[in-house]
Amino acid sequence: MTVRPASLIVIVAAALAALAVTGPAVARMHTAKATTVKVTMKDFSFVLSTKKVKRGKVTFAIRNTGKTAHDFSIAGHTSKIIGPGTRTTMTVTLKRGRDPYKCTVDSHAKLGMKGVLHVT
Repeated sequence: MTVRPASLIVIVAAALAALAVTGPAVARMHTAKATTVKVTMKDFSFVLSTKKVKRGKVTFAIRNTGKTAHDFSIAGHTSKIIGPGTRTTMTVTLKRGRDPYKCTVDSHAKLGMKGVLHVT
């Protein structure tokens, strides 16, 4: 099969046009900022700054204001256990749906340290 120069010009022009249209969208995908959710841990409850986030990267800014050590677990990821008066962060990529969260320390979830985050 032989490609004539005129046909090659059309193919290259079509490829460049496709890049011009999709290039900015691809750039936005790679530069999207993570959503930040503030998580305050008390004895024995969580307070989240929001109960709904968009899918994608979510950074949890976790602060323990209680008198007992706690952690934060969501979507198969668990933060380190943090003591009273300390903070940590954890970034997780979430998919659309409902993601239960809880404290995995001892029986803290049974005592009320649990909830559901809605991901749209």
